[in-house]
Amino acid sequence: MTLNGQVQAFIIALVNGAPYENDNYIWFASRMSRFLYVDRVVVGSEFSGRGLGTRLYEDLFRFARVNGLTTITCEYNIEPPNVASRAFHDRFGFKQIGTQWVAGRTKRVSLQAADANRLIEARSYS
Repeated sequence: MTLNGQVQAFIIALVNGAPYENDNYIWFASRMSRFLYVDRVVVGSEFSGRGLGTRLYEDLFRFARVNGLTTITCEYNIEPPNVASRAFHDRFGFKQIGTQWVAGRTKRVSLQAADANRLIEARSYS
């Protein structure tokens, strides 16, 4: 998302089968045959609180449905905890399906999945 040529927010997501060397992506790929993996969601600090993350995820869920991808996956830190990411993903129906240690066992992540066909609730922005 851009405003006057300035990037406000972006998302990086990959469909299963992508040649991507990432511990979390590989964890999902070893257990699921068809999924959309969210690697990164970034909202510029000066644009925080404007619902941009919500809009990105609404578009992501729509993309998944249009392309027949019923499962969206992601992870967030649980050690050390990322409380904001947990609350955000809870709103979209993500549920923990596993955990693993990454980054030389310095972080533990919650591996999450959501049904792309679930009804997206009303936007949190106007």
